[in-house]
Amino acid sequence: MLNTKETYSNKYFAPGRINLIGEHIDYSGGHVFPCAITYGTYLWINKREDRQLHFFSENFEDLGVIVSHLDGLVNDPKDDWANYPKGVIKKFQEAGYEIPVGLDLYYMGNIPNGAGLSSSASIEVVTAWMLNTLFNFGLSMVECTLLSQKAENQFVGVNSGIMDQFASGLGQKDNAILLNTNTLEYKYIPVELDNHSIVICNTNKRRGLNESKYNDRRAQCEAALVLLQKEVNIQAICELSFEQLESLKHLIPDEEMYRRVKHAVTENERTLKASQVLQENNLAEFGRLMNQSHVSLRDDYEVTGIELDTMVESAWKQPGIIGARVTGAGFGGCAIAIVENDKIDDFIQNVGADYLEKIGYQADFYVASVGAGAHEIL
Repeated sequence: MLNTKETYSNKYFAPGRINLIGEHIDYSGGHVFPCAITYGTYLWINKREDRQLHFFSENFEDLGVIVSHLDGLVNDPKDDWANYPKGVIKKFQEAGYEIPVGLDLYYMGNIPNGAGLSSSASIEVVTAWMLNTLFNFGLSMVECTLLSQKAENQFVGVNSGIMDQFASGLGQKDNAILLNTNTLEYKYIPVELDNHSIVICNTNKRRGLNESKYNDRRAQCEAALVLLQKEVNIQAICELSFEQLESLKHLIPDEEMYRRVKHAVTENERTLKASQVLQENNLAEFGRLMNQSHVSLRDDYEVTGIELDTMVESAWKQPGIIGARVTGAGFGGCAIAIVENDKIDDFIQNVGADYLEKIGYQADFYVASVGAGAHEIL
């Protein structure tokens, strides 16, 4: 396999994402409010004349070319990052889409690895959209995102919801997506921040979803749903209002489990309200809802940790701040803040200094642009 991109015949891109609000509820049937960013994963490919798959990533050059085969794809720990695209290829095969020849696949991502901006979803979605267009399978982008999610859930083994793949596939420039994860109904809402910008604040604490308590949180919510279904006919926790949940509190005797459910239900209500106030250009209320979301994720869902809490609590004190919260699964990774443009330099300097003093290593900051979803680069 040649490691020069210029020799490849087709080029694709899929972005990472930030979630403005609506965290840890995409597997509980809630509404989420993500947008694609302009950082993402590029993929160059060539068809082969055999049935081998050669994976290479500039981001993991030390692993060299990872060789696999179209027949008998399995999750192999030594294949590391390549298990994500392998899983997508496997799910296409299982869905009846025959991939007739092997491929050389050359990846390059500019999403900080482990930052919680969905580098894994962007790898999956760029692979899915490539397969769909290269072999003329005729799938919609929604269908490609669902196959990508199956790869992460069933092949890689992370019980993530649909949000990351959906945002990577269906993102639209300068718009967020209000997505009902229960029905996959969605609508685009313009992100108009006037004289403010979104600042991504990377804790630089690596977050590996496989090693995190992500699957534990999902299992708690699923167990609570079974208890709630003894008295109410619901398919997902987030079908309940907080008022309804309070009246059913007796069904969830475990206090920790109840707090997990309380977060899911209140976060769903916050997300619906946040999408409404953003359309009304009420940034101050949007910021308050962001702050409330972080507190709920810190206290009720317990997925933040000292790094993210230090980052967000410092952000809240800064001049020009509208709101700040963890974005993504937590356990490290990134926070986001909405900051007045002329205060951004001071914000980065002050929050960075607070973080370094308390945590002992540096954070990184990026001003985010809301970008387009997965596409072939012609």
